[in-house]
Amino acid sequence: MSVRDLTVLGSASAVPTKSRNHNGYLLRWDGHGVLFDPGEGTQRQMAHAGVSANDVTWICVTHFHGDHCLGVPGIVQRIARDGVEHPVDAAFPASGRQYWERLRHATAFRDTDVIRERPVSGERMALDTGDAPFTLAARRLSHPVEAYGYRLEEPDGVTMLPAELGARGVGGPLIRRLQEEGRVTTPEGRTVTLDECSVTRPGQKVAFVMDTRLCDGVRELADGVDMLVIESTFLNQDAALATEYGHLTAAQAGEVAALSGVRHLVLTHFSERYPADDEKRFVAEASAAFAGDITLVHDLDRIPMPQRRLT
Repeated sequence: MSVRDLTVLGSASAVPTKSRNHNGYLLRWDGHGVLFDPGEGTQRQMAHAGVSANDVTWICVTHFHGDHCLGVPGIVQRIARDGVEHPVDAAFPASGRQYWERLRHATAFRDTDVIRERPVSGERMALDTGDAPFTLAARRLSHPVEAYGYRLEEPDGVTMLPAELGARGVGGPLIRRLQEEGRVTTPEGRTVTLDECSVTRPGQKVAFVMDTRLCDGVRELADGVDMLVIESTFLNQDAALATEYGHLTAAQAGEVAALSGVRHLVLTHFSERYPADDEKRFVAEASAAFAGDITLVHDLDRIPMPQRRLT
């Protein structure tokens, strides 16, 4: 059975708190698992969430600030210890390779050869996902150190229209042939094309945007996605600090979602300066601009993908 959801392993920013671990997000997608920004403590959080190293097929690091990567050593060593046999691709900014190497080989352990490095460079880059049921692209963001956001997309498919199939005498095995070949000839000798009996089914899309100021990269990543997982480190009262440190406010996250046609806005990466009572203020500021679904995450939340668009 295919599963598509986001497991939140941590949702703090630079400083973890008693209720929020450093970052960590596992996107499960039809048997694949994309682990974004494993911060300190991610390995233990995975145990609490009921997911394992065997669920991970990609590790995507946005940048090399500690709250986004200090969990890499534990994840790598757990992959080795658990004997994960499938390839695990690791995407990270190429400019930070020295930090990747330090994290990848942080301690003495029996190593694994399943990790395949996929360094990211340039303004935008498409990553080779092989036979995975999605594409994955990286886009440069605006932060004091080089940082990238990621966008996962499922290719468009088709939705068959039973009434049109019936009207044209297409049934049984002919339907599968029509889907595979694009046209069939019915027993009555009629040629029927796929376009006559189907409509395009948009593929689902997810964007993952961490530490950044507002920039073209944020908008490009967010454009038309079903789920936008985005940092909202600051409230609007601290917008100047957000810009100085290279972060977003909840209000800016809401504005991006509204302008980009996002369906579900997921807020995370909260500064420790705000008490738990301020959570409703983050939602209020985001919802002032964005009228769609908003989730303010907590550690160990599991957020399903929105229902698929039919057309």
